Amino acid sequence: MDLAALKALKPSEFEEAAGGYRSVGNIAAQATEHLNNVVVPGMRKGLKGEATDAAVEQLQELSKDYQYVQVECGLVGVALDAFAAEMRSAQATLNAAIADAEAKHFSLGSDGSVGYPAAGDNPGGAPPGAGAAHGTLSDQARALNRQAAHFDPNPNFGPAQEIADRIAEALKAATETDQKWAPALRKLKADDDLTVSDGDWRDTQDDMELVHKDAEGYLGHMKPPPKDGAPAHNRDWWKGLSDQERDDYIAMYPASIGALDGIPASVRDEVNRVVLAETHGSVQSQLDAWMKKEPADHLRPYIDPYTGAVLKGVQVETDEWKKWNERTEELQDRLNGMDSITSRMEPSSDGAERGYLLGFDNNKLGHAIVSFGNPDTADNVVTYVPGTGAKLSSVDGDLHRAQLMNERAQYIDPGHKTASVMWLGYDAPQSILGDATETKWADDAREPLSKFLAGVGTGNGGNVNSTVMGHSYGTLVAGETLRDHPGLPVDNAIFVGSPGVGVEHAKDLHLPADHVWSATAKNDLINLAPPNPGRLAPLNPLAYEKFFDDHSVLYGNDPTSDEFGGQVFSVPDGEDWGLNGIPAHSQYWENAPLTSTAKIATGGKP
Repeated sequence: MDLAALKALKPSEFEEAAGGYRSVGNIAAQATEHLNNVVVPGMRKGLKGEATDAAVEQLQELSKDYQYVQVECGLVGVALDAFAAEMRSAQATLNAAIADAEAKHFSLGSDGSVGYPAAGDNPGGAPPGAGAAHGTLSDQARALNRQAAHFDPNPNFGPAQEIADRIAEALKAATETDQKWAPALRKLKADDDLTVSDGDWRDTQDDMELVHKDAEGYLGHMKPPPKDGAPAHNRDWWKGLSDQERDDYIAMYPASIGALDGIPASVRDEVNRVVLAETHGSVQSQLDAWMKKEPADHLRPYIDPYTGAVLKGVQVETDEWKKWNERTEELQDRLNGMDSITSRMEPSSDGAERGYLLGFDNNKLGHAIVSFGNPDTADNVVTYVPGTGAKLSSVDGDLHRAQLMNERAQYIDPGHKTASVMWLGYDAPQSILGDATETKWADDAREPLSKFLAGVGTGNGGNVNSTVMGHSYGTLVAGETLRDHPGLPVDNAIFVGSPGVGVEHAKDLHLPADHVWSATAKNDLINLAPPNPGRLAPLNPLAYEKFFDDHSVLYGNDPTSDEFGGQVFSVPDGEDWGLNGIPAHSQYWENAPLTSTAKIATGGKP
């Protein structure tokens, strides 16, 4: 970057280009929204058959194209704005130096040198002659020049040298900016096809990291979200941003924005879909690389551990293959969970509303928050908290339950909108006899669930009938959350198949007792859960004094007992346990129980 180029540069032109890319990205986002909310639902409601299914599939692929365009245009917009901001800074340094030179009647050379006229005292002769100062970036050379200025008879030498050094700094900054952003912008280029693959989404993560690294200074001017994470504060922060700042946050920090309770559900859905797609691409890439590491030998001869003898004709899997296969299944299961979320995000042909992805990450067991219906515009919101065994890789069943609730609620109360949320925002215990006997999973879930429930009220302006529904260990999560956060905007609680909700009495949940509902099927094995002897020393007989009564369970009083003091609704006995596992524990979403819970969630009684 030379002097003439920096002087002639117009940063505003790059900012205008950035605005153009943002406009294209916003148009793409609107097209995605229109396809998802208007076109596809309209086709699903009015048309049936193979042709309709094929058309919907193509439209969903087109939606992915628009989504990808939005993401990449957002990144280009940030890159161009960052380039313009850095160039504007360099140009400001140059212009200030030129103005100082002109004020002193110095001349400016095409190479950035500064010419100065003859001046100074020279008794009996002409003043010291004119000269030219050439900028330097070397600290050592600058120190020598400052020393020389003290001895140079022309007083113009020092100021001219200082101005020339500033010009050199401006040209250096501009050159570095150009060298940084030119290749970066060239990398923000999509494949010339209409297929958005997992590889494309994986590349968007690389693009995002590249732009974030290079635009760190530019992005630093943006006001960060509130540190306390309170939904009302998040809402006010988001409202206070300019349109450009919102676009920049969406482009650069989709995961962070998607996790903020209190900001519009439509925004969270938009960015979390990007996070989901990028994560899917990343995990698919990991799986593809891992598959290439498959051990050549799957089996080895069996060696008797007692005799050391090799048993002829008997082979077992090698340890290397077991390890490889375990990792393969883990990655594939994660992908299956993400695919389940994607498949349920669109409106179903059975009447359930489309899903809003209000939270997603692949950390630990993986987490997802999906609402069928927009909670910001719903009259009723029911938040379902799953229990033991819930995780990303098996999320489809819990999504199905939330979807069933949405369908039944819309059928029961067609005059009002109901949003049904599947809240897997925590790491659930994975074993009944081990993990589920500890409260630590619920303890860690209390804060995020409370913020989400508060966010439902914030996003809806407080005009919503909010219900939290826990199943199994999820009832403890819901109960502890209500117990420890009085004042939450929650109107009703539903507990099914509960091992206890962390309190002895319904009033301890800070809800009216007639708004706390519970049910447990007769054949649900949760009925065999003993009281927790940990209240006293395990060897103290008093620790087991309630073992044979009819209301003490693992975590407090049985919420279906009279002593608990809440409301109880009836459910079928459920299928007896046996070779099929414990089916009664999972039958609360069948016809009669589902109708009862949907009535409660819509403000009625079972």
